[in-house]
Amino acid sequence: MIDFKEITLADKQWMQPLIQMSGYATQEYNFNFMYIWRRIFNYKAARAGDFLLLRAEFPGWPPSYLFPPGSGDIKPVVEALIQHAGQEGGPLVFHVVLPEQVKLLETLFPDRFSVTPVNEDYYDYVYDAQSMITLAGKKLHAKRNHINRFKQDNPDWRYEVITPEQIEEISRMNVEWCRVNECESTRSGHEEACVCRCALENYAALGMQGGLIRVGGKVVAFSLGEPLNHDTYLVHFEKAFSEVQGAYAIINQQFAFHNCQDFLYINREDDSGQPGLRKAKESYRPVFKTEKYAARLKSH
Repeated sequence: MIDFKEITLADKQWMQPLIQMSGYATQEYNFNFMYIWRRIFNYKAARAGDFLLLRAEFPGWPPSYLFPPGSGDIKPVVEALIQHAGQEGGPLVFHVVLPEQVKLLETLFPDRFSVTPVNEDYYDYVYDAQSMITLAGKKLHAKRNHINRFKQDNPDWRYEVITPEQIEEISRMNVEWCRVNECESTRSGHEEACVCRCALENYAALGMQGGLIRVGGKVVAFSLGEPLNHDTYLVHFEKAFSEVQGAYAIINQQFAFHNCQDFLYINREDDSGQPGLRKAKESYRPVFKTEKYAARLKSH
């Protein structure tokens, strides 16, 4: 049996290099994402040579696995997972397989897996970084107007890089944001609140990057993210008080300006099927959304 164990902060030392070997550009291929969501999805990790194995338990799914990132011959790694899943009583299921991984799986294991698209609610939104920084062009004219209005209404605004000393203040703002937005009234809201709290509590240890907008001395918006691979920056969280007109637009643009100059793309994760979030993410005109598939070992 593969020895899957709960993920700890110390695991970043060996997990991160294996993840980076593959260079996959979705939220799932990121140590901090795995760590902050570990309790929600019951993530457990193991190592097989230079590959990372990640096991998950999603509601309504059998135990499933992330298609392994790493380097080397992946065929015996998948064969070991097939055996492991069989010993647990079920066929091997990969909950995330990217298009290039589908091709690899079909080459190595022809006609052994059934592959189906996952719900589009879980496709990542990917944007042109320079477009998010400059907001140039007619399609983003409304965003520029929101920012101009914000600056007119709040001449004392300022952007600050989040330091560990500010985490307590950001955490209070997050609690207030959750109260206003009734996070605890839905399962997804409750889970997201827990995950954001975990990210803030471990901000320095995880090596997160963050920025905030302050108006009249009060934090009205913040964002957390980090480089995902060599050309893509990942934004984990973006929160603002909606009663402050333009607060979302200004934190989005300023965070991109301060953190994403050296990247081609910005990945802002999925919309989880939330209509309001989908509308907001579509309004920034993504360049593309990352397709994701699930793969299930066929019965003989």
